Amino acid sequence: MSDHPANRIDAHFVAAGKYHDIDYARLEILKLLAEHPHIRTTVACDYTGLDRLDACRFLVTYTCDLMPTESQVEQLRGWLESGGKWLALHGTNSILVFTEEGLVDCPEGRPEVFEMLGTQFKAHPPIGPFPVEVVNKTHELTRGIDDFEIVDELYLSKTTATIETLMQTTFDGEATGFVEEKWKDTTVPVLYTRDIGKGQIVYNTLGHCRGHYDLPGMQDFYPHKEMCAWNYDVYYELLRRSIAWAMRDED
Repeated sequence: MSDHPANRIDAHFVAAGKYHDIDYARLEILKLLAEHPHIRTTVACDYTGLDRLDACRFLVTYTCDLMPTESQVEQLRGWLESGGKWLALHGTNSILVFTEEGLVDCPEGRPEVFEMLGTQFKAHPPIGPFPVEVVNKTHELTRGIDDFEIVDELYLSKTTATIETLMQTTFDGEATGFVEEKWKDTTVPVLYTRDIGKGQIVYNTLGHCRGHYDLPGMQDFYPHKEMCAWNYDVYYELLRRSIAWAMRDED
């Protein structure tokens, strides 16, 4: 073991959005980051203050229906191109709009965001079990992890740029309540990477969570808490490996 203390690593974490227990996800991820005392993390509830990224090795986002502005996209992309690392979780790639009929639409009005992220969320079926296939068994994020089954929101997405899929699943059925309801033998990424310049995004679509009080204006008390992937050791292992990837200096 080295006698020298580890060098400080700065990180920025955006945790905000709708329909999820953001407080729980924020706390759990901060606890994982705190396993490394030399990581110093700032936390934000939107994409303002991205000048902070100039001092950061990596960015973490756990959001839903929260988009950066056009100028913030330019900041994010420039930071990635210069070598930044972005751990994007769950609903980071989502825009949700309710139609007059009460269905959820996912409009494609921010193509620059979805091209940067590599995918756009389009729908999910009711929460339930689904298999996850490890398609790249040699990557540092997946090495030694076998295929598994998990209960979560199965994210059905549109691929918008070149990505490297590490884990995937397939779906044939209905995404009840969404405009894009019918899905036929669709293969979708669960965990993937996207290279942008010298930087990289790791996107993990798992990790839905909803508490009793996360649907204000829709349901005052949501009776059944949904913890999904947060109940599984494999999800925490993937998060820990992703943090280790984000910490590493590639220079």
